[in-house]
Amino acid sequence: MGYNVAFVSLGCAKNLVNTEQMMALCRKAGHNVTGDPEGADVAVLNTCGFIESAKSEAIDNILQLARLKEEGKLKKLLVAGCLTQRYPDDIRAELPEVDGMLGTGSYTDVVTAVEELMAGEKAEHFERIDRAYDDGERLVTTPPYTAYLKIAEGCSNGCAFCIIPKLRGRYRSRTMEHLLEEAKSLADSGVKELIVIAQDITRYGQDLGDGTTLAALLKELCKLPFHWIRLHYLYPEAVTDELIEVISREKKIVHYLDIPIQHANDGILQAMRRRSTRQEIETLFAKLRKAMPDVVIRTSLICGLPGEGEAEFEELCEFLREQKIQRAGVFQFSPEEGTLAEKMDNQVAPETAQRRVELVVDLQSRVMDAYNEERLGTVMEVLCEGFDSQAGCFVGRTYADSVEIDGHVYFTAAGLIPAGEFVQVRITGVSDGDLTGEIEE
Repeated sequence: MGYNVAFVSLGCAKNLVNTEQMMALCRKAGHNVTGDPEGADVAVLNTCGFIESAKSEAIDNILQLARLKEEGKLKKLLVAGCLTQRYPDDIRAELPEVDGMLGTGSYTDVVTAVEELMAGEKAEHFERIDRAYDDGERLVTTPPYTAYLKIAEGCSNGCAFCIIPKLRGRYRSRTMEHLLEEAKSLADSGVKELIVIAQDITRYGQDLGDGTTLAALLKELCKLPFHWIRLHYLYPEAVTDELIEVISREKKIVHYLDIPIQHANDGILQAMRRRSTRQEIETLFAKLRKAMPDVVIRTSLICGLPGEGEAEFEELCEFLREQKIQRAGVFQFSPEEGTLAEKMDNQVAPETAQRRVELVVDLQSRVMDAYNEERLGTVMEVLCEGFDSQAGCFVGRTYADSVEIDGHVYFTAAGLIPAGEFVQVRITGVSDGDLTGEIEE
């Protein structure tokens, strides 16, 4: 018999892809898949356990679902993903509301686990994290015009502050054949914006040993009928001249590059076990801007790593003032257990780290405002995401704005613009990091 299985996905887009795979497996097994845990037989919560805030969010969600169980509105709770992989004993001891667990190597065991729980059995599946399976069907949950393509699992970079290799295993590229097959089916279903993701897309193919590269994959993806291809996370030291040439030449690849640098002081970069120096980062950015004058760079920054004194922090600020990176996610260092950075000397007081985050956010918002001001009067291509009834106009994104992390364009139009349409918008105003405009007839 089929059960009602509800899915809740937390964390990054890479996690969402695993959720979509679990949904497809459950549906294929004859179960009804839903996004509403109320009234479901089993709720599957796919968690993130990367940093403190993600752990708190996961625990809050577990407790909310536990309340539904108490009220008789949910029968069983199955928790999957990074939190269970990282803290299985703590969950067993402290969260008795959790009925079953799947580790990051066991997403494909979801159907077995659901059926075990409904039969009153224990369901705990923790296969080797290096065997995670990324081919196979997905039940895509993003809007019909946008989808993610996850090209690899795991990470072998070993940054001092990061727990991901211990939760997700070493870097494993999917084969080009499987990726192109999946991309073709996404294109056939009407996807117009393909977002290529992995922990590090620049190292795609290096582990396969057959000469496969990201540049070669992108050339093939550009032959499919996507309108935009967006790239999420390029590690600076692995961006080759060939890759820059492909990105700048291929019209479908948007000139928006997410390059997490984390810092600009050489001592801090070395302590982080990053492989680039400030000079190398500056050289790369100069190359990218020369090849693509309209390039928008997004980065991630960490403030408060052990050993970051005022001089090191000031150097980061100086670098940001010079480079004018248009998009940045700024994070306070979190000493995660099991990482090298947790045990480093010269830990920075959390309140100092928090103050530094605020200063960088302030600096970056000025850079973003200046970038937005420069858009005034120009005509930009916008992917319409629908009508925003609160704002009373249409809303969309330019190439410079990725899904859920960047700003929007709010624009007026005489007729109806369907979500998923690309339109030309004349930019007439700026508002809190967003742009406003009117459709160019």
